[in-house]
Amino acid sequence: MNIEKQITDYAIKAVKELYGADVPEKMIQLQKTRPDFKGNLTLVAFPLLRTSHKKPEDTAAEIGAYLKSNCPAVADYNVVKGFLNLVVAPSAWINLLNDINADEKWGEKESTADSPLVMIEYSSPNTNKPLHLGHVRNNLLGWSLAQIMQANGNKVIKTNIVNDRGIHIMKSMLAWTKWGNGCTPESTGKKGDHLIGDFYVLFDKHYKEECAELEKKYIAEGMSEDDAKAKAEQEAPLIKEAHRMLVKWEAGDKEIRDLWAKMNSWVYAGFDETYKALGVSFDKIYYESNTYLEGKKKVLEGLKKGLFYQKEDGSVWADLTKEGLDQKLLIRSDGTTVYMTQDIGTAEMRFNDYPIDKMIYVVGNEQNYHFQVLSIILDRLGFKWGKDLVHFSYGMVNLPTGKMKSREGTVVDADDLIAQMIADAKSTASEHGQSQDFSDEEKNEIARIVGMGALKYFILKVDARKNMMFNPAESIDFNGNTGPFIQYTYARIRSILRKAAEQGITIPEKLNDDAPLNDKEIELIQQLNNFGAAVTDAGQNYNPAGIANYCYELTKAFNQFYHDYSILNAESDDEKTVRLVLAQNVAKVIKEGMTLLGIEVPERM
Repeated sequence: MNIEKQITDYAIKAVKELYGADVPEKMIQLQKTRPDFKGNLTLVAFPLLRTSHKKPEDTAAEIGAYLKSNCPAVADYNVVKGFLNLVVAPSAWINLLNDINADEKWGEKESTADSPLVMIEYSSPNTNKPLHLGHVRNNLLGWSLAQIMQANGNKVIKTNIVNDRGIHIMKSMLAWTKWGNGCTPESTGKKGDHLIGDFYVLFDKHYKEECAELEKKYIAEGMSEDDAKAKAEQEAPLIKEAHRMLVKWEAGDKEIRDLWAKMNSWVYAGFDETYKALGVSFDKIYYESNTYLEGKKKVLEGLKKGLFYQKEDGSVWADLTKEGLDQKLLIRSDGTTVYMTQDIGTAEMRFNDYPIDKMIYVVGNEQNYHFQVLSIILDRLGFKWGKDLVHFSYGMVNLPTGKMKSREGTVVDADDLIAQMIADAKSTASEHGQSQDFSDEEKNEIARIVGMGALKYFILKVDARKNMMFNPAESIDFNGNTGPFIQYTYARIRSILRKAAEQGITIPEKLNDDAPLNDKEIELIQQLNNFGAAVTDAGQNYNPAGIANYCYELTKAFNQFYHDYSILNAESDDEKTVRLVLAQNVAKVIKEGMTLLGIEVPERM
């Protein structure tokens, strides 16, 4: 049994026998004992004073005496004011280590037929450009969150909504028809998403030139600079042509639809390559081109029921003033729809496809208002999870030069970043002479694992709600709070275990109760025991950074232990056996934790 659970149960019995009262489990507050006091766990007596009607010191001392006499896990105790410091019996630590050793998925919960179904939406790319650094953070957070929710016993569906329609898609298409000369990914040797992204940038270049000319003209006609700028942006021939193309697309024009399907297929092939490199995937992909029609239908149903209202120009709106918000446009006067309508349609399709209990949207914090509105509208339309939908809102990834702007082509491209990280990992390993004994194939694979581990860990260790600055040089460091530092420790432990096997040492499945333990080993067992709490906390708070922090702290603790004590050259066979079991489980839990972050760990480095 879990040591904390065992002590808690006996503490509840102690209160009953000593003071004649039943207390709930939450009244028994256990925490790790401060380093400057003797003990492993501390019970806080203050919440129990109303029950004991005694001083804090007396209450703590009486409960301590009861636990020492009755609870097998407690070997000794001391009292500091109202704090009862408990020394856990060595046999209890050994039993805990045996439990950890016997459980391949220590700290994780299995889902059952009755487990809640959680759907997590992430990625949500536009088909007018390749994935960039911002998408990388989104995909890594979404994938990790899915693993964490699953480790908490939920059934999980990973989903993606592809924004494959709208004015931004028409801009790329129009630019290709004007300046593409029939080029394809094959004829140019470019990934399809990159090729289409180039035309999106090209559209913006020509559009800006048109706007500048018109702006000069309107100013010369006596308009203010602000009015001239606004009118130029609306009246530029390119944007008008793009809008006409969108209306044709929505009307089902065959020529426009065929071009759209062809260009999107190029983009999807490019996306798939990037997703594979990032190590992420989806159980179900939805497309805005399908869901917007469902959304429009749902909104019109809501209009008939009086949930929304229509203006004279034919546009449909939601009145959210009672909720302290404003009016929200759902269908434009020309019959075209907005993102909100698409999200309503996507929700309808997903709800029909799956019995969703919780819906989590992984979307940047610039969309906080959007999801506030979406939650109200979905609830109004009768979706049972609408009111409680979770917007996993994350901060932006900034560059030393400022924010990324895809229209200007100044983004950090995901593919370029991935290639650079792998190249940097290979170069760093070579500089340190760490890859001399590996074949070229092994070097490349280890460089991929380490480079991607560096990228993923650096992004995921930061609290998702915060904006962050990505620094590739810092991320690839083999020291400090980095992915490679944790991966290297895992590989070091695996090397120790291989050497033990070569020496004919068999690691037992179970240690004897009287196996020897020192304080550092007890600290490591306690750290291993904390993994379950870290997984629970990360699931409750939607916080992959908590898992990253746990992995780092466990790795640090093992390295300190390894610095102080030899494993294979331990003074006795019993000590050697305990340390091998401990090392084996540290490696196991590091691998578990890093897997929840979507990070691989190499057997050799």
